[in-house]
Parts: sequence; structure tokens; C-alpha cells
Amino acid sequence: MMEINVTLSNAAAKRIAEIVGNEAGKQALRVSVEGGGCSGFSYKFDLAEAPEDDDVVIAKGDAKVLIDSLSLVYMAGSEIDFVDNLLGQSFQIKNPNAVASCGCGTSFSI
Repeated sequence: MMEINVTLSNAAAKRIAEIVGNEAGKQALRVSVEGGGCSGFSYKFDLAEAPEDDDVVIAKGDAKVLIDSLSLVYMAGSEIDFVDNLLGQSFQIKNPNAVASCGCGTSFSI
């Protein structure tokens, strides 16, 4: 079993709990890493009903995040944050493995 070292900020946990609470049948936010985006990899956010067999579940308060084992490799040591500023509201991943990222904060390279 891989060590779970992805964390949720308080702001992210609060926002995830709000979003999931408003979606019937959904229990968690799924975060995954895909090839593509302006820097090589990009993050994808979806609402999920239940964990898959290879998911790691990260819980904080009423919030749950699901990350599949393949995506977890790219996200080791990351913090999932929720930012609300003049540019808008968004989830952002603070990934110590990323050597480059785009301005929008949704893609990165390793």
C-alpha cells in the first residue's frame, strides 16, 4: 500500500463538503492526473459516488477526496487547496514534484 501523503487545506475541505452536499448521490471529489495540458500533465476534477478498488481516500472533516493509485504517483507530497481571489474560484494543487506549471494552475510537468 502506497503512503498517503497528499493533504487537503481547510479551504479545500470546506468547499468539497459544500459541493458534494449539494449533489445527490455524490460522496467525494475525484482528482486524477491525465496526459495533456500546456505543461505535459493536467489535473482533472470530478464528483464521484464511491471509491474504486485502487483509490486512496483522503478525508478531512466532511470532505472526501479520491485519487487513483496511478495519479497518486504524480501527486506525492501535494496539497489540494481551494483559492477564491480576483481571478475566480478554483481548486489548486501545490505539487512539489512539478518542475513547471502553467498560469492557470491546472497543468504541470515533472
